Amino acid sequence: MLGEHHHDLTHEFPEYKDKIHELKSSDNHFARLYEEYQEVDKEVFRIEEEIETPSDDYTEELKKKRLQLKDELYAILQKS
Repeated sequence: MLGEHHHDLTHEFPEYKDKIHELKSSDNHFARLYEEYQEVDKEVFRIEEEIETPSDDYTEELKKKRLQLKDELYAILQKS
């Protein structure tokens, strides 16, 4: 899967770029979820670039976690 890219939220949801920036500094829950999302995304990226080579099961769990976090963050963005 070489050539994959980070799934940064501002690229995933460009229409919410300003809201993401605002919530990162004003909403502690959003900020925590955002940081966790960033860490998981970085780890998935390292795996996809073959910098790290964990099991396929672990990789799939990470991708599911990233998606779940992204869904939570998106829900907060929609409500705000």
